[in-house]
Amino acid sequence: MRAAVLGSPVAHSLSPVLHTAAYAALGLDDWHYELHECDEAGLEGFVAGLDSEWAGLSLTMPLKRVALEVAAEVSPLASATGAANTLVLREGRRFADNTDVAGLVAALRGAGVGEVRPARRAVVLGAGGTAQASLAALRELGIPEVDVLVRSLERTGELGAAAERIGVSPAVSATLADPALTSAAITGADVVISTLPAGAADNLAGAGAGTVLLDVVYAPWPTVFAATAEAAGAHVVSGLEMLLHQAVAQVELMTGRPGPVDQMRAALDAAVAVRT
Repeated sequence: MRAAVLGSPVAHSLSPVLHTAAYAALGLDDWHYELHECDEAGLEGFVAGLDSEWAGLSLTMPLKRVALEVAAEVSPLASATGAANTLVLREGRRFADNTDVAGLVAALRGAGVGEVRPARRAVVLGAGGTAQASLAALRELGIPEVDVLVRSLERTGELGAAAERIGVSPAVSATLADPALTSAAITGADVVISTLPAGAADNLAGAGAGTVLLDVVYAPWPTVFAATAEAAGAHVVSGLEMLLHQAVAQVELMTGRPGPVDQMRAALDAAVAVRT
């Protein structure tokens, strides 16, 4: 069987490391995981050209929204968030799902958010597919107050629609272009999730003691934003934690067997050590 990660750019992806380690641990010697550069316009053609050997696809930016258009079935969670990072193809299916939510929840719970670190207010930076998944994750974690900071309110239509489907009412403000206003909004938040691309949060501050910061960017790590927050006393969570746990869920969807967390984590740590 075959599977792959698609996106653009995608050369930096560590998904092949995670899934290959899972296959080895599960004894799936005839499974192979690949990496393919693919943009939004090319996804439908790519999927149409796959045969019965393909078990599924991991989808990264910019494919998480268009994935819903090429799927024949969509999970309730992917439908609610308006984004999918997984396409299951086994037995002739085109089933879209979203494991980013599971990855976010597991990463934040691992940092104690919930029982160990009760949280009332969260701040999400950005308005893309991962920001939409963040809203679902924060809802699952029971955090009642959510601020979403964006650059322009004109580009938040899909975010607003996702929030309504998820059943949350975040306060959305166009303050992200102003580092001072953004840092002020971050100050005092219990949880901060940055879904911004690499470098976009470098000039931000505000996360300190009492804040759990999850930066989804994992290469290079630590990001400037994460390092600044950690120096100020924040509990920083690497995007690698989210990456690991969303991949664990993907492995189960594609193979029908639980993802081997320990072996996947070990492979991820080794790969990161080599890159750094």
